[in-house]
Amino acid sequence: MTVNLALEYIPRRMRELGIGSRYYLRFRHFVLKPSETVKIDSTNQFYILIEEAADVSVVSDFGVFDLSQNNINEMLYEHQGQITITNYLKTINHLRFIQVIPTHRRDGDRN
Repeated sequence: MTVNLALEYIPRRMRELGIGSRYYLRFRHFVLKPSETVKIDSTNQFYILIEEAADVSVVSDFGVFDLSQNNINEMLYEHQGQITITNYLKTINHLRFIQVIPTHRRDGDRN
């Protein structure tokens, strides 16, 4: 998924989930050390993978994105819940997401 596609996708997805326009966006660029595993608690947030990354695995409550796996029938770009990112390389690797952080509804909010 490209940045432009993600920025078009996110508003529609948030409306589908009843969040409307009540969210913030953060661009997240992870610099993964050789063979590093990073865990992210994203229970109330969404991480949208904005580029296909080789030699890295992203596993979450939503599913898996791992180009090295040949037994997976679908790669997911949207992740939520407990996210585990693993760098398969023996060198530094980069992974970019857009983090979507829903905000709480305030009295008088319509969206």
